[in-house]
Amino acid sequence: MNWDDIRIFLAVARAGQILGAARRLGVNHATVSRRVAALEADLKTRLFRRVTTGTLLTPAGEQFLQVAERMEADLIATRAELSGEEEAVSGPVRIGAPDGFGVAFLASRLGVLISRHPQLEIQLVPVPRSFSLSRREADLAITVDRPVEGRLIAGKLVDYSLGLYAGSGYASEHGVPQTVEDLLQHQLVGYVGDLTVSPSLDYAPDLTPDWTSRFAISSALGQVEAVRSNAGIGILHTFIARQYAADLVAVPGFAAIRRSYWLVYHESVRGVRRVQTVAAFIQEAVERERAIFS
Repeated sequence: MNWDDIRIFLAVARAGQILGAARRLGVNHATVSRRVAALEADLKTRLFRRVTTGTLLTPAGEQFLQVAERMEADLIATRAELSGEEEAVSGPVRIGAPDGFGVAFLASRLGVLISRHPQLEIQLVPVPRSFSLSRREADLAITVDRPVEGRLIAGKLVDYSLGLYAGSGYASEHGVPQTVEDLLQHQLVGYVGDLTVSPSLDYAPDLTPDWTSRFAISSALGQVEAVRSNAGIGILHTFIARQYAADLVAVPGFAAIRRSYWLVYHESVRGVRRVQTVAAFIQEAVERERAIFS
């Protein structure tokens, strides 16, 4: 069995299409097709089913994916162990994160890490979506849920809080609610419901099941800007809202909403120095400023 064929199989499985895998690998799509066919012939089974949108793994392909990922993890770990501490921290590390944490916290702090390691490349993807670590959409992910499936390693970064806020101009003109019933009479800013990637990010039911957003934005930072512009009342991250104390009014009398951030990576990168260096930096940065999240 040829490792190059297995490497190409992993690329197709993660991209979900032959052409996408070829682009990632920098080879001709015909080469990818030929190598996949060779691997299928070697294993005497079909690994992919072709569909109009690309490729889907067959049951045999799903089974072989687990084997291939274990082989890849062993190779990565062995390479890292043999290279030892003399290897420079270099190469790309992609971090997937919710936009609130990614932009409002990480983006302004990662420059220090780049200065320490001139050969390190950081790719920060701060968007409100989930990332597949097994498909290598990211090397590290910040999530609001602890993963319960897959060969993933997760550690809690920090608990954080959210609260009700109104723009100062909105509060001056309309006042602030005193009760849940009163709250429902106000113009509310919230998430686009069907684009919420995790139930944990749907904060409104913690206050009331009757919350209806007149202005819905699928971005935590977008909601901050909408509330700052006096578009209504929204549930904002406390650590972000504090940065705009002059523009925002905290609505009293409502219990804070509590959530947690988790740092997650695939077990195959446990021994990869560049990934572990970035993970350690994020953990240290959060620990130093833990108080801002409470």
